[in-house]
Formats: sequence, structure tokens, C-alpha cells
Amino acid sequence: MASADVRQELDCSVCLNIYTDPVNLRCGHNFCRVCIDGVLDTQERSGGYSCPQCREEFQDRPVLQRNITLRNIVEAFRSSQLEEGKTGIFCTYCYHSPVPAVKSCLLCEASLCNDHLRVHSTSPEHVLTDPTTSMENRKCSIHRELLKYYCTEDSACICVSCSLAGEHRGHKVETLDEASEKKKQELRNVLQKLMTEREETEKRVQSLQDRRRKVQEKSAGLTERVTALFIELRRHLEDLENRVLRNISSQEERISLSDLIHQLEIMKEDLSRKMEDIEELCNMTDPLTVLQESDTGDLCDTEEGDDEDRERHDRLLHDGGDLDVAGISHTLHTGLSDMIKEVNVFFNIQEASDILLDVNTAHNYLQISDDMKTVSRSDIKQNRPETPERFQFWPQVLSSQRFSSGRHYWEVDVSESEEYRVGMCYPSIERREGQAGIGNNNKSWGLLRYSTGCYLRHDNKRISISPNLSSNRVRIYVDYEAGQLSFYDLCDPIRHLHTFTTTFTEPLHAGLWVGKGSITISGGERRREK
Repeated sequence: MASADVRQELDCSVCLNIYTDPVNLRCGHNFCRVCIDGVLDTQERSGGYSCPQCREEFQDRPVLQRNITLRNIVEAFRSSQLEEGKTGIFCTYCYHSPVPAVKSCLLCEASLCNDHLRVHSTSPEHVLTDPTTSMENRKCSIHRELLKYYCTEDSACICVSCSLAGEHRGHKVETLDEASEKKKQELRNVLQKLMTEREETEKRVQSLQDRRRKVQEKSAGLTERVTALFIELRRHLEDLENRVLRNISSQEERISLSDLIHQLEIMKEDLSRKMEDIEELCNMTDPLTVLQESDTGDLCDTEEGDDEDRERHDRLLHDGGDLDVAGISHTLHTGLSDMIKEVNVFFNIQEASDILLDVNTAHNYLQISDDMKTVSRSDIKQNRPETPERFQFWPQVLSSQRFSSGRHYWEVDVSESEEYRVGMCYPSIERREGQAGIGNNNKSWGLLRYSTGCYLRHDNKRISISPNLSSNRVRIYVDYEAGQLSFYDLCDPIRHLHTFTTTFTEPLHAGLWVGKGSITISGGERRREK
């Protein structure tokens, strides 16, 4: 009864069979590795993980821990609890009813129950094994003798006759037990290596899962913030639209020219009346009446009034007769500029600061432009003093600016150079040795271009780029606190080449190496934390 209870405890709740390579979850429940892997694979497609026994949920795919104690118990149970009849092999000599066999005799080629085993010969040539139906496989196919030895030269199991007079005569042989034990030891060594590799693989999987979780969390947070930003930008945009439209409407009302038009309409009516009076006088036939008309002076007095009205008309037309487009444009640009500033605050961007090259570090076969922005390879030695700061072996130069915190990026125009290295360096980089090239040591990170192609390098380890750069501008971005250094190809759209991740231990300087031609460094934009 106790044995049956133990047997039940050794069953996997998934396959309902005795454990094979048992592993456990954080909740403590055990499963066959293959069984629980299959369950977790199915759960991964549904987006969540849980124990199939207690239903405890896990945020990430749980790491499976090997239960060595349970595995040993299972193996001991299997070896000690070989139940009768389970093999399906019955005693050869029990004719009347099938009785499970407990042993097989290889010499007799017969299986024996307990009763027949007690009367069976105990002489050495009668070799007993666990019940088996493959007794032919244990005998030499040529001499029909039991296989007792192992030929190490031919990797074959052989009988006594094979080793003394057969084709294996003179070969080095071992007993089956010796050969088996050696092979088991080799297999144990392989198993240990595989177990170590699997554990390392599990750790890598876990680290990647952790990284994926962090990226997902960061993505969710950034998505939420960007959504809120665009809601705010839309509100600002609507306010700006209403403000500009009100400005236009206000100007239209202010310069509608209604008063001027009304005055001119009155003037036109007055002129029409005078014209009628004059025409009436001109049509009179009596000269005395024409000459005695008392209002003719007013009818003829038009020049001074016309000049004043015309001047007033021209003045109003030109001085106040149009919309202030420049003012409207200023309002619009100011509003949009405020929105751009809000975006810059969101991404922690501030005004660009120039990056200048430090001529005190420049190799003597490099020429530096007057604005400290362009470095060119020269065939003429510059005869600068050889100081500890100057590169002596590699044609390199560093920037005078150093970056020891925050986020920064800068750009280079490489259109005039066929061979170059651009990147960032610690100030402690060697200046005289052959390994001082950007990317050839653990104090620098660089993007390299040669006739053979482009690649990135750090600590003399190469990372290939495929396809090659498609533009003539490169951007280098550093997040000092995060320990990230990224390289970009400024094509359209911008292409991320690679990000190095480390812990920076010194300030960083921009670094340039010129093999041919020239490189121009652009102003870098500096980013700072809120």
C-alpha cells in the first residue's frame, strides 16, 4: 500500500506517467520537462503563464529548475520496483498458464519464473539477465557463443572464439563491463556538458526575456506619454488657430474702410447734384438768368476739396488698407515655436552646442581648419610639438569638448573621405602605440570605413554592417548614464546601425581618424535630463 502511494506521488500531472527529467516551477509543483515546456509554449501564444496544477500566474515565462532529488528518487524507484508482468515476458517452461518471467538464461535461450529459476543450473556458462526476448542479439552470429568482450579497434562486441581465432585475433579487447563503464563515463561527461550548456542557455533566455519585458514596459510608458503629448499639442494647435483667426477677423474689422466708403458715397452724391445743376444752367437760353444765378460759385469751387479728399483717400488706402500679414505670420510662428519647445522639453533636447577639434591632440599629418570643424589628411608634416596629448602613430584627433553626463549627439560629413574612423574615446586612450586606433582597444568605440566595406569596432572586436552606408552623414549618440553609444546612417529614413552598451568610467571625447580625404564635424545637440 505504501509503495502504491509513493508511485502516485511520482506521476506527472500532465502526462500522468512517472516523471522523466523532473523540473519544478516557483510555486513548487513538479512536471516532466517536455510536458511543462509544451504547456508553456501553448500559454505563450495566449499571452499568459500559469501553473497547470495550482493555477498560480506568472508575469514572465517561468525558469524551469531541475529537481535533482526527485530525479534520483524516480530512478531508484524504477530500478527497485520492476513489477512482475510489466515486461510482457513469461516463463518458457510454464505450459499450463502464463507466469511472468524474472530472469532469462542466455545459454538456454529461455526465460524463467521464480520456481524454475530455483532449479536452474548455476554454472558460469549459464548467464542470467533481466527478462528479454532479444537473446539472439547477445550471441555471436558466427560462432553462436555469448558476446563477452568488446574489440576497441573495431568497436564491436565479440565472443571468445572471435578474440582467439577469428577476425579480431590480436586486437585489443576489454570485457563488456569495462567497455560499458568507459562508455558510460564518456556519456556522463557529455551529459554534464549538455547540462551546463542548457543551464547557460536557460540563463540567456531569461536575460532576453527580462530585456524584452523592460523594452515592453518602456515602450508602454513612452506610448502613453507620446499620446498625452499629442493631445496637448492638438489643444495648443486649436488655440493657436483660434488666436490667428481672431487676429485676422479683428484686422478685417479695423480696416474694413466702411467710413471711407461712406464718405466717398456722400461725395459722389454731392458731385452728381452739382453736375445736374451745372447741366441745367448750361441748357438755359436766357443769358441774364445764367449770369445772375447766385450758387454758381459753389458749383465751380471743386479743386481744393477734390485735392484734400484725394489725399485723404490715398492716405487711408495705403496706410490702413491692408491686413498685417507679417504680424499674423509672427503670431503663427511664435505659437508653433512654443509647441516645438514643448516637444523638445518632452525629449529633453536643448540648443545645439558646437563641437570643436582639439589641435593639441592632432597627428602631425592631419590638417585642422581654422574653424576647428574639418580635419584633412596631409602629405606635409605640420611640425607641431610632440606632446603627451598628441597622437604619434595613428592620424587621429579628439574633440576639445568632453561628455561626462546626459545625452548628446553629433554628426560628421564623410562625403570627402574614402577611409575613415569616427566614434568616441576616453581621454586615457594611448597616443603612441599601434593599438591606439579608434575601436582597436577597450577605450574607444568606432565606425570604420575601408575599401572592403564598413563595420563597427570596440576592444578590437568587429561587427559587420550590411548593407553598407547609403548616405554621407553619420550620427553618433551617447546616453552617458544609460551606458549606451549608438551609430546611425542619416539616410531617409534614418537607419540605426548598432548600439554599444557598457558602463562608462571616464568622460568621452569625439574621435576622428582620416586615412584619405577630409571629414567635417557638425554641431552636436546636447540633451539633458529634466
